[in-house]
Amino acid sequence: MKALIIGATGATGKDLVQVLLQDPDYTEVVIFVRRPTGIVHPKLAEILTDFDKLEKKSDVIKGDVWFSCLGTTLKTAGSKAKQWHIDHDIPAKFAEIARRNGVSKAVLLSAYGASATSNVFYSRIKGSLEDKIASLAFEQYIIFRPGLLLRKNTDRFGERIISGVLKFLNSLRLIKKFRPLPTSVLAEKLAKAPKALMPQMHVIELEKIFGF
Repeated sequence: MKALIIGATGATGKDLVQVLLQDPDYTEVVIFVRRPTGIVHPKLAEILTDFDKLEKKSDVIKGDVWFSCLGTTLKTAGSKAKQWHIDHDIPAKFAEIARRNGVSKAVLLSAYGASATSNVFYSRIKGSLEDKIASLAFEQYIIFRPGLLLRKNTDRFGERIISGVLKFLNSLRLIKKFRPLPTSVLAEKLAKAPKALMPQMHVIELEKIFGF
């Protein structure tokens, strides 16, 4: 399969790229990035992309399966409008082009609690994106809704604290389904999904990801 990835430079995206490059079922891996990553591999193609002008790359948005790991935080984005643009508008536009070009499978990294009607802004972004991609009628559409992710060498203080608390509670067999998920494990599940699941829509909720 030929895989396309946006969000390849984020924590989960980086792990996903490595998983796909090592998986013989994926013969080509095309990543769309703002700047060079420095990764060299015979299966890898790197497309430098202005994500505000995706139509200019439409001729190379072609393959078998598209993975979206694109996302940011409100702090990094600087405003709700910019976060909505990055987390919703860019992947939605990419999805439109991919579907138009015959890509049949889509795998979306969403978030726990995603809902277009949520009162939580972040959850509303992710839910709206899920619905937008669903409307494009990919033959296979897989949504992952993880909770807290364990990123390698994270510099997010709050993330480290919450992770420690959840690990402790899980050691006591409390709130087991909310245990933190390493991005490396999530990447393996993302790569496996298009091969293991039937061609229809699937939602992999937080409590099911570890056992998938």
